[in-house]
Amino acid sequence: MGLLDILLGRTKPVAPDLDQLFALPSAAVTLQAAAGFTPTGHGAVCFATVEGAAFEQTHREVQALLDADADRSGPPVELRQDDYGYSWLVSRRAPDQLPQLVNDLHAVNSSMEVNGFGPQLLCSLAGFTDDAGRQLALVYLYKRGTFYPFAPLAGTAQRRDNALELRVKAALGDDLRIEQDLSRWFPVWGAPGL
Repeated sequence: MGLLDILLGRTKPVAPDLDQLFALPSAAVTLQAAAGFTPTGHGAVCFATVEGAAFEQTHREVQALLDADADRSGPPVELRQDDYGYSWLVSRRAPDQLPQLVNDLHAVNSSMEVNGFGPQLLCSLAGFTDDAGRQLALVYLYKRGTFYPFAPLAGTAQRRDNALELRVKAALGDDLRIEQDLSRWFPVWGAPGL
């Protein structure tokens, strides 16, 4: 940062710290004790779609790496697009395999970063649910290095449970680096992996 950046109030962007993802399993224990949410075993990495052979090759390598896991049961890793044109690499594990799911998410992010596609990475999420059937995602913002909770309300309208999100923020403050700027708690409507 230069003097002009300081005078204009610009801040240096936070470098992504993918190792923050490894805090999810311990945060899941706190989340279950504090709010009754347990992992679904579903997670996803969101990125801006890029055209080209290099990106396709990276995608194939990542998918082959994750699908080669002999412990994986159920459907293989899949690539999906949402209604907004973003791509999601979705991984499904058994609900008790959150550490393996986190490894999948970390591997996808790391592979894309190493192959020069870090700027296309947007977020990663891990899904949770409670006995009442409410959904919750813990979303990792790649470019901010922080997490935030996203709790969509059931039904067809795109509404979220803000009170639950704030309770989760308070409960997980010691376990995860929580995004303090609430305007950055972007809704991920219809996100695969939720």
